[in-house]
Amino acid sequence: MKFDVVVIGGFGHVGLPLAISLANVGKRVCALDVHREAAQSIMAGKMPFIDEGAEDLLRKALESGKLEISLEPEVISKADVVCIVIGTPVDEHLNPEFKPIRAMIDSYIKFFRDGQLIVLRSTVYPGTTENLRSWLKEKGKDVELAFCPERIAEGFAVKELRSLPQIVSSFSEEGVRRCQDLFGLLTDEIVVVTPLEAELAKLFNNVWRYIKFATANQFFMIANDHGADFYRIYHAATYKYPRASDLPTAGFAAGACLFKDAMQLAAFNNNTFNLGYAAMLINEGLPNYLVSRLKQRFRLRELVVGVLGMAFKANIDDGRESLSYKLKKILTFECRRVLCSDAYINGEGFVSPEELIAKSDIIVVATAHREYRSLTVPEGKTVVDIWNLWGNGSVV
Repeated sequence: MKFDVVVIGGFGHVGLPLAISLANVGKRVCALDVHREAAQSIMAGKMPFIDEGAEDLLRKALESGKLEISLEPEVISKADVVCIVIGTPVDEHLNPEFKPIRAMIDSYIKFFRDGQLIVLRSTVYPGTTENLRSWLKEKGKDVELAFCPERIAEGFAVKELRSLPQIVSSFSEEGVRRCQDLFGLLTDEIVVVTPLEAELAKLFNNVWRYIKFATANQFFMIANDHGADFYRIYHAATYKYPRASDLPTAGFAAGACLFKDAMQLAAFNNNTFNLGYAAMLINEGLPNYLVSRLKQRFRLRELVVGVLGMAFKANIDDGRESLSYKLKKILTFECRRVLCSDAYINGEGFVSPEELIAKSDIIVVATAHREYRSLTVPEGKTVVDIWNLWGNGSVV
């Protein structure tokens, strides 16, 4: 076999850091995907997205010859282990959508070989691993199937792959052993559970974060409705008080996982996950809340509002599911004009931060990129700094 590991979805935020990391511990790895432009960037030693410390490791992996890049699915047949990085999204009715992963398996089924270990790496609806195992058997494929969820924070993948314990699961002792052998190259700590337990552990991790963010955002709204500064309260509540150390600050809770995974867990629990629904309403409702507060104070139809930061979180270049775009959509309906800017994303019609500040009557700090800390806002302009980026508190 030419490769130890093929990573399907290997050019993305989860797949590429995994491919790089495995190549740099000596495995022969092929990153497989369909995006030709990303392939060209990667082969040139340039990361197609921001991940701290990854670019140097990418070049090292390429120079060593341990990492190859491919657009051709035939490479799947040349590997002992196949890692699949594609998850389960939710549809317009907030129900799990299985078509993407099923379509991907369908398109690659002829390339899977008996004896391979197939590792699902992205978040999936609970029970998906078992269902795929049965389906692959029906297709006559004698493979080991495993679910070993990624646990990284976007932007820090190559670091966290080596620092966090890895969860592994499979349906046989042999499958578990092979997973331990593979992921044990990245970390000394391995946690072994059943596939269903691993699927739920991944969902619980993401949904717990989502609920914590909702708690902070609800506290922000309560304080704000009574004219109190959430960040003064936050400091008083958390300063040298360990039992409040896990309370996050307020801000947009978004991205490709948190909302989706809360809805998947709700669907799995027969749509009786009240805590998850409450978190969704709070987090998804924060842009509406901010606009409603501004409407109470200003005649928005006469004003220009600038949305500063369009990525879904600070210091990355990923706009997927960012609530900044939801805020922009609401403001477009309510105010005279909306300006947008981002330190890492070049969107259509985006302006520089300086132009946004100069031309906007109201500036909303939607994403707290580090580059914005040195910006100066002239007196007389209204600033909505829900992240407290500039340290002046936040009352809207």
